[in-house]
Parts: sequence; structure tokens; C-alpha cells
Amino acid sequence: MNRWLLPEDMADVLPAEARKVEALRRAILDLYQSYGYELVAPPILEFLDSLLTGTGSDLNLQTFKLVDQLSGRTLGLRADMTPQVARIDAHLLNRVGITRLCYAGSIAHARTPVGSAAREELQLGAEIYGCATWEADFEAISLLLQTLGLADLNRVYLDLSHAGVLAGILDGQDIGKTDIETLYGLLQSKDRPRLSAWTQCLPTKAAVALMALTELNGPCADVLAHAKKILPKHVLIDAAFAQLDQLVGAASSLSAGLELSVDLADLRGYQYHSGVMFSAYVDNLPQPIARGGRYDHVGQAFGRSRPATGFSLDLLTLANLSPLSARKSAIVAPWIDDVELAKLILDLRSSGEVVIQVMPGDAAESAEYQCDRELLKQNHSWEVIKRLLVN
Repeated sequence: MNRWLLPEDMADVLPAEARKVEALRRAILDLYQSYGYELVAPPILEFLDSLLTGTGSDLNLQTFKLVDQLSGRTLGLRADMTPQVARIDAHLLNRVGITRLCYAGSIAHARTPVGSAAREELQLGAEIYGCATWEADFEAISLLLQTLGLADLNRVYLDLSHAGVLAGILDGQDIGKTDIETLYGLLQSKDRPRLSAWTQCLPTKAAVALMALTELNGPCADVLAHAKKILPKHVLIDAAFAQLDQLVGAASSLSAGLELSVDLADLRGYQYHSGVMFSAYVDNLPQPIARGGRYDHVGQAFGRSRPATGFSLDLLTLANLSPLSARKSAIVAPWIDDVELAKLILDLRSSGEVVIQVMPGDAAESAEYQCDRELLKQNHSWEVIKRLLVN
């Protein structure tokens, strides 16, 4: 066996991509900081029961598991950081009022997600805790669009949904956890024949409404107007439509490149959402570049119920799609023992310049840096001058 082989759907991040990833990470986290978000870094391993608290079985299936040699308990290698950040807000920070948190860290999937080519991601996200109104969802969507804009992805298709619609349809029905997860899958795939068979055990009104969800997708105004006519009247459904109306109206002016739509059967995710849900799509990627929404009940599982909303995305995918690719300019300097030269190099590096000292046999060529200047000694002093580049 070749020792350099990696597990299936695992890959190294090479210099060109790593540069883009790190540049985007810094720019995005600086953006979040300008909004008042605080950076947190949960551990990559946790006790499994804590890691999966408040989530659905699909996250359990995606989680690598191992035994802790110190405690003998089962550990999980995180497949999603959102529950971890909810735990930090609910159990460790324990603040009153609104808290804004952001994060960036590696996650791993036991199985390659549908539509993806990798089992490891660099998950980046932002979460707002303590605000139960639609304004928090709007801030999350606004921040997501700005995040994609930093990667020069300005043509965005945002698909909205709401978990309250399904909750209203099923209110009063005694449906087990396994059956609910089956229903989520049927709605996501819009498998009408199997969904029709599944709904046979429900009252006619609920069955008809569930079948209608599979066709309630498209332009916001048309879909919401039609949904209000054909779906049953219920306080949860009415509240969901009111929130979607507010978000659509506010988000319409966020970006000239934003195209809004509604898909009331789009319930993908880890099944912990409780309100507005959204998926962002960009050109040249069949699956969503980012997902988000409200998950008010996850904190409750940690002993403190808190309104919560936010989004996350894979920074590796974002960097791969981003057209930004300019190499950083660099200065070439000779490798000699010269006090004046050493001081000048130190000053240049402190000011943000890249200075590459050329060792014997080094041609000072790099795929990551454009060595367009050099340090030369002229008239007894070192000066930075333009370097002739050979194509």
C-alpha cells in the first residue's frame, strides 16, 4: 500500500487553494467582527451524546465514532459545528440578551454527502442567539450574501422555506420520530407516489396539504399567494407566511444579483430547524453553497431554551468556486550577511511586504508569489527596484 494515499474522498489542500481559503477566511471573519460577532472554536471531538443533542438521525449517521481511552465513553468527530456553538451559548456563556457568535473549523463526514466530492469540509458560519423576531433571520441572510460577495460570487439564488408550515399541517397527529424522518426525505425528493402512500394513514386534510407542498415552489409572490389559498388555516402556518412575507420584502433590495424563490417542501438539513430556512445557490454548483435558518429548540436540549438562527458553508467549496486568483506581489533579496540589508528586510516584512531571500541555487520562482521587485545595492544603500520578469 502506498503510504501517501489518503482515505476515500479525503484530499490535501495545496498552496494555491490554501492561499485562497486563508485569504477568504480572514476577510470573512473580519466582516463578521464588524457586525459584532465573536469567534469561538469548539473542540473537534466531543462525547457523542452531547455532540448529537437536539439533532436528527442523519447527523448521527454522518458522525465518525470512537472510544475515549481515558473515560471509556463514546466520542464523536463532529460533522456539524452548529450544535456545538449552541451548546457554548446555552451552557458556557449563559448571557442575557442577544449574542452573536461565528466559527471556522474542520468537520468530517462518515459518508460522502450527496452532491459533494469530499468527506472533509472547513465549515464557516455565523449564529445569532436571543432574538426571536424576523430581523435576526434577515441579518443572517444579509451577512450570507456579503460573505458570498467577498468571494466575488454575486449572482445568488436564495430558496426560502419554513418549518412552521409542516408543523402546522401535522399538528395533533401522533407520528413517531422515524416516520417524521421518512416524511422529510419524501418531501425533499418530492417523491409524490411514495408520499401519497405514506399519507394514507393521515386525515384527508393533512394528506392533501402534504401532497400540495411538493408543488409549492417557484417565485415568492406566486407561491405564497397560492399556498395561502390551498393550505389549511392554522396559527403556525399563518405565522410562517407572515415571516416569509416580511423576509421576502426586506431581502428583495439586498443585492441586484439576488434571485429569491420559495420551496415549501425544501426541508433538507439536520432536522433541527424550527422556523425560517434558506438555501443559497450559485452558478456551477448543483447543491447549495450555504444553508441556514432558525433552530430555537437546540439550546433547550442543553438546559436553556434560546431563540437561534444562522447559516454555515464550506469554505473549501467557496474558495474553489471563487474567481479570485491574483498572486501576491513579492520582493527578491540576496542571501548575504549584511546588517543594513537584514534591517531593511525586517522593516519591509513588518509593513506587510513579502520578501524572499534567494538561497544558493534558488531561482526565486514561485507559483504563489509574483516576484516583481528586488533589493539591489545602489550607491552604497539598498533599494527596492522593479524586476524584469521573464515569461
